[in-house]
Amino acid sequence: MFTLAHLSDPHLGPVRVANFSELAGKRVLGFLNWHRRRREFHLADVLAALTADLKAQRPDHIAVTGDLVNISLAGEFAPARTWLETLGPPDQVTLIPGNHDAYVRATADHWQLHWDDYMRGDAAQDTRFPFVRRRGKVALIGLSSAVPTGPFLATGHLGAKQLAQLADLLPRLRDEGLFRVVLIHHPPVSKRRNRFKRLTDGRAFRALLARHGAELVLHGHDHRHSVTWLDGPENPIPAVGVPTASATAGEEHDPAAYNLYNIDGQPGAWRCEAISRGFRPDSPSVVELTRRMLHGAAAAASADAR
Repeated sequence: MFTLAHLSDPHLGPVRVANFSELAGKRVLGFLNWHRRRREFHLADVLAALTADLKAQRPDHIAVTGDLVNISLAGEFAPARTWLETLGPPDQVTLIPGNHDAYVRATADHWQLHWDDYMRGDAAQDTRFPFVRRRGKVALIGLSSAVPTGPFLATGHLGAKQLAQLADLLPRLRDEGLFRVVLIHHPPVSKRRNRFKRLTDGRAFRALLARHGAELVLHGHDHRHSVTWLDGPENPIPAVGVPTASATAGEEHDPAAYNLYNIDGQPGAWRCEAISRGFRPDSPSVVELTRRMLHGAAAAASADAR
């Protein structure tokens, strides 16, 4: 059995500016939002407790689906690298960027400069998306939906080139007999129907999955627990989102949590159990929240009820 851990959107604080010229354009809105509201619920103590619990579970690998920083200040990226290293070395942790990691064009490449070895394929010398990491029976496929956007926008975009390469990868990895896990920051379907935060080419991404399949899609961005069943060529595909890894309870998000996926079996007979661990609104410590079968006999009813 292979155990994969998934956490997302830590939004590491604090947010400090070296000089106020850094706050030109969109950043000033994000800076004000952090100091007026977001710093009150993205807490370092919460993140530390959650990651300590995750490491105590001793997963085989950890996936992080973006938004390590907040407004992509140049000074935010090196501390985020230090935090990544507390999770584990690059061969044990796989990262993809989120929209806050590419918040503005001025530092849109900084995540690559600081975190690139956490975002490389097995034999790659640099960061290119999509990338593939093979870990036992599991293939981790990293996508980037992180693009700079204008004020009040948090949309993501994959682009035709990335989608075409993914369409080539998925059948090859299936033929290798691997359990394919697609990592993307933005959800394939926006539950909120919010055009300002959606994956702009989500329809094309879902159509590609419907043709070529995958066993699991993991994402962040919405800061909520979610399971959405996408169309696949033979069986529905679970797309699972997790809350931010650092948040207390709030009106627009769930308390901090992460998921574990216990993956076993073989092509045509995969088994995958998702275990969610995190905070309850009334709990001061990390506890088990839910267990759910995503592949296997018990998963059929969940997919049929979508």
